[in-house]
Amino acid sequence: MANSRFEYVKQFERENLLLPETYLIIRVDGKGFHKFSQEYEFEKPNDLRALQVMNRAAMNLVKQFPDIQLAYGDSDEYSFLLRRSCTLFERREMKLITTFASFMSVNYMFEWNKEFPEKPIRSERLPTFDARAVVYPTSTLIRDYFSWRQVDCHINNLYNTTYWNLILKAGMTGKEAENRLIGTVSSDKNEILFKEFQINYNNEPEIYKKGTIIVREYNDWKTLSNEVKEEELSDRQKQRLEKQRKKADIVECHVDIIKDEFWEKRPWLLQ
Repeated sequence: MANSRFEYVKQFERENLLLPETYLIIRVDGKGFHKFSQEYEFEKPNDLRALQVMNRAAMNLVKQFPDIQLAYGDSDEYSFLLRRSCTLFERREMKLITTFASFMSVNYMFEWNKEFPEKPIRSERLPTFDARAVVYPTSTLIRDYFSWRQVDCHINNLYNTTYWNLILKAGMTGKEAENRLIGTVSSDKNEILFKEFQINYNNEPEIYKKGTIIVREYNDWKTLSNEVKEEELSDRQKQRLEKQRKKADIVECHVDIIKDEFWEKRPWLLQ
């Protein structure tokens, strides 16, 4: 940038650098997606094709940034876990959240128009996302965070599945369905689904009940085990690690991330 007498205005810029050697989670949320889903007539209670659009947009982001170890998504939300020693954008908060939000917005529209050529995105109702960055100091907090998001997915999906069956199959209005579900617990909703609609909630697709996990898989994670002291590595060693991250398999699955098994099989996530 050329120097000029006006350059003093840069003194007013402020950067929030996120703490080093802490886990970073960038959570991206759809903005106004309730109206968006109405405008583009999402199937209820779940629109599988729309979920796949969201998942592919998130997958594109994971492929773009090797620092992302894990992503978890449900509905119009995705949480991305960045490794503790990552220095993406020098850990500048505004740079991270604006990049992730804009990347998801653009990729969602791109993937939507591929999946739904019969109803392309219109300028009067565009898919937009915002983002926030949260730092967590311990692996326990990371596990609790993703457990919280998966439990939230289950609670919301059970409610929505019951709510929309009351409307679509029992002929209730939205207000009537809401009143019917006031004060109910999970067992009550399961009973309504089974007795009135012959739906065993346990047999519902896992993608709806558990959300979507996108994880970077390594055949030999031990080659990355020294990453915690990455600042001590030579430039050549760092480049080798970066290549390994880029070559890692990126897998989509719909499994339990609350229990230990998922994490024990992937020690590199919380190393």
